[in-house]
Amino acid sequence: MKRLYLTSVMLLSVAQAVSLQGAGASFPYPLYSKYFAEYKKLKNIEVNYQSIGSGGGQRQILEQTVDFGASDQPMNDKDLKKALPGNTLLHIPTALGAVVVTYNVPGLKTRLKFDGALLARVFMGEIRLWNDPGILKLNAGVKLPPLPISVARRADSSGTTFVFTDYLSKISPLFQQKVGRSQEPNWGNQTIGAKGNDGVTAVVKQTPGAIGYVELLYAEQNHLSYALIENKAGRFIDASSRSVAAAANGIKLPADARISITNTSSKTGYPISAYTYLLVFQDQSYNRRTLQTATALKNMLDWVITGAQKYNEPLGYARLPAEAQKLAKKIVSSMKFAGKPL
Repeated sequence: MKRLYLTSVMLLSVAQAVSLQGAGASFPYPLYSKYFAEYKKLKNIEVNYQSIGSGGGQRQILEQTVDFGASDQPMNDKDLKKALPGNTLLHIPTALGAVVVTYNVPGLKTRLKFDGALLARVFMGEIRLWNDPGILKLNAGVKLPPLPISVARRADSSGTTFVFTDYLSKISPLFQQKVGRSQEPNWGNQTIGAKGNDGVTAVVKQTPGAIGYVELLYAEQNHLSYALIENKAGRFIDASSRSVAAAANGIKLPADARISITNTSSKTGYPISAYTYLLVFQDQSYNRRTLQTATALKNMLDWVITGAQKYNEPLGYARLPAEAQKLAKKIVSSMKFAGKPL
């Protein structure tokens, strides 16, 4: 009996010793914080996640310093070739979210409207005052002050930036040429850089006249105003889990799940929407990793794309569409250890 008790204690200690390390995108950080807190309650597995930006997440998984990376920007073919020889870096979609345009115009009570062309001019520095005729034309009847516009943007390598610049590059060829579609575009010198979605949120909140781009929940939690954005159908759309879900309607994901859904054709879709991904190596037997850790990672990923989806909508993210969830399950099921299925 005593031996059985000791064995049970030893097995429990081993189970408790398993922990997972992740790093990357700040875009889904509020959601992942919820996921991993709930998973700890459910399975007693510690999942430590650092919000360092998508570029950092991609870099750390390539350097094998984390169990999983996180990114809002799908990695391109060139960067994927930097992965371990003979191994594949998987993209596992976990949720969809919105990048919103938030602003600080003192005394303004009315929600502002923007289209992509106008936003491109603002973020290129062509429009410098809040009462510019272009802004007034889209916002008829709204009184705006001659307040200088301060553009706040990410200073780190950011998937949120990629999503935002991907959208504006689809709308404005000049923006694509001057600024670029990138995690680290050429913003020029007349902007205020800040680290993370929380950093840009803080700049906008503290700076009268500021405008910036952040994930929806950061604006909502900080009581910041954010704009209605005109979509391809000519409708001004409010960002929400429903309009983000609509943005993905009818869009078939490729086999590797890497896709951009900005500037959606959906009539009710929010145009600056995106999938966000967790990044893991397909074969987990690398860098002295154990079967126990690999199994714990796969189990966690299985839960994220199934049981955890109920947490998405309350935080302003959209659940995975049925087809995306089916694909995510297939990708997770392809994980191996030393060539054998997990």
